[in-house]
Amino acid sequence: MEKTVKRVFVNDVDRYSSKRIAEFLSACEAEVASEDEAAKDTFFSPRHRPVFQVVGTVSSKDENIIFLHEQYNSPTRDELFRCLLECDVVVYNISEGLTQQLADEAAWALKALHDERRKFNSRKIFILVSSVVPRAITKLNKPDEEPEDVISEQEFTQREPHPKFGNHKKLEKLVLTLTNKGKTKLRGYIIAAGLQYGMGENLFHYFFKISWLMQVPQVPVFGAGTNYIPMIHVYDLGQVIQKIIELRRGPTFICAVDDSKSTLEEIIKAISDVLGPGDLHTSTLEDAIRKGGFTPEEVDQLSIDLRLQTSVMNDILDLNWRCKTGMVDNIEDIIQEYKDTRQLLPVKICLLGPAAVGKTTVAAKLCKKYKIHHISVKEVIQEKTRDMSGAGSDSGGYEEAAAAKDKDLEEIQGQLTEHQISVILKEKLNSKPCRNHGFVLDGLLETYEQAKMIFSDEEPEREDSGLTFEISSYNKLTTPEYVFVLDASDDFLKRRVEGLPEIRRGERRYNWDEFESRLVRYRELSKAEETLQDFFDHRKIHLEHIEVSTDDLEYTGVMRKITEIVGAPKNYGLSPVEQEEENRRREDERRQKQAAEATERKQRKEALLAEMAAQYKDWQENLFKMKRQECELLEAQANPLRNYLMKFLMPSVVEVTTDCLKIKPDDPVDFLAEHLLRKNNQE
Repeated sequence: MEKTVKRVFVNDVDRYSSKRIAEFLSACEAEVASEDEAAKDTFFSPRHRPVFQVVGTVSSKDENIIFLHEQYNSPTRDELFRCLLECDVVVYNISEGLTQQLADEAAWALKALHDERRKFNSRKIFILVSSVVPRAITKLNKPDEEPEDVISEQEFTQREPHPKFGNHKKLEKLVLTLTNKGKTKLRGYIIAAGLQYGMGENLFHYFFKISWLMQVPQVPVFGAGTNYIPMIHVYDLGQVIQKIIELRRGPTFICAVDDSKSTLEEIIKAISDVLGPGDLHTSTLEDAIRKGGFTPEEVDQLSIDLRLQTSVMNDILDLNWRCKTGMVDNIEDIIQEYKDTRQLLPVKICLLGPAAVGKTTVAAKLCKKYKIHHISVKEVIQEKTRDMSGAGSDSGGYEEAAAAKDKDLEEIQGQLTEHQISVILKEKLNSKPCRNHGFVLDGLLETYEQAKMIFSDEEPEREDSGLTFEISSYNKLTTPEYVFVLDASDDFLKRRVEGLPEIRRGERRYNWDEFESRLVRYRELSKAEETLQDFFDHRKIHLEHIEVSTDDLEYTGVMRKITEIVGAPKNYGLSPVEQEEENRRREDERRQKQAAEATERKQRKEALLAEMAAQYKDWQENLFKMKRQECELLEAQANPLRNYLMKFLMPSVVEVTTDCLKIKPDDPVDFLAEHLLRKNNQE
């Protein structure tokens, strides 16, 4: 029979616990008939119709949760009330901490639904997801005291919560008071959940992260570590809610914990053994706040000491457990969930190509960008020799190499067989840093056989149609996902080597004869019957060929092509120290850029001023020339008039002036006029 899709409200879906619960409920599917046996009530499968329509509140407008049917960003009370009335199930999750605002909202929501209960068309369910912590810390054992015996679920529910969890107590009491009375249409449940884990982690994330990073030799255990932690996988908690919704029966108060009885030290040890360095050291609870970044409330959770025996989850709810026996027993699966959820996936790259093409430089740049490990034969043998010399290893076949630690590494390498080198390389590739973060193989491989020794598992044989075929499997954990072949012409490589300083040639074994022999060997191996490319082709690992044709010391084009194919880094990003260094580097670059721009502006200004001064000087010179030419022109134009005056006018003027001086008339002007007039008449 087809089930009705139920609408479920979950608060604060952008927080770890509520998000995973909502994610689980949204993926629950309708039951499917089976020919062999009756199907489960619901199961987690992406192929069938969902039975829950999940809506919820989020605190950020930028948060877009794809599995929510609807999401509400900080709704008003009226908006929230309308949303709750449309839902068949209301889940308020306070297991990760209860602020006064959340306590007030949850209490208001329950009271508002209770007041409207007579108008409901069908029964509604209110589920308060609380925590075992308020009752678990009622009594804390001292480190030198014997741990408390296993207590039953009934004994646990009769405990009074610790006084500092007053809001928890009020909410739980309100649920018991306002629901489940008579034939009310508002049914209420309280789930006291253990500390939640799985799907990327939250409370235990610090221990996963510090183990995955492999930056410290020991993982800290805060406190004595002998306290027992009641726990539950967050998806199992989601399944408890699912079963309550479907069964609509059972006790009002349910303890949701798995069957594990693990101490804090055992939990951290399991994480460290599989993901991290394997060793632990004891630290104080104060260090958890000061160094680990835990809040006081989280330290309280890590400090609880409770061994709880539940019955409801196994006898009534009949869960299809994801981690019934707890984190420690299922640590491999939990760690894989952690890596997948947080996308902490190893980046495994192999660089191939002839000598001097730039593999080592590109490998170093890739290691810096992706925070992965640079692996070359020289470095791995050097590391192995150093470790064996310090540890006094008695492994057969390596004593001579270890004893020759002061010799040249090429000589040490020459003492090892290809099989021994492959064993060392496989050990390195299987190390936790490489498995956690990834690696770049720098010119490690030359032949098909080498790749087979390093990457292949056992290779059984089978006969098919009278022919024998080799079924070549390979170790997916250590085999590169990305293989890049850097290539260049022989002439280009020879010119590059010739241009290197003598010291660089010696460091990289680029003396002419050795370089030519390495280049010839590479070209010959690429034409062999079974090539290195064949090994990867048979395993459907595509080789990307990148041509190197310019002397770009930064390999900008090569890096761009590789990063486009590999994608973004899959790690935690920069640590606080690295972020500080990066900020400092960017600040230095910004200052250098500003200084360069200021210098360029100054130079442009000086050049402009010099140009203007030169133009002004030219203008002045041109002006002087123009004025001189103008004067010369005016002088030339005035010559005819001057000549006329000198010839015709000046003699008469001189004569009359002389007469005037002799006679000295009373009116010289009249005398001059009469004299000139008379002279003119005579002429």
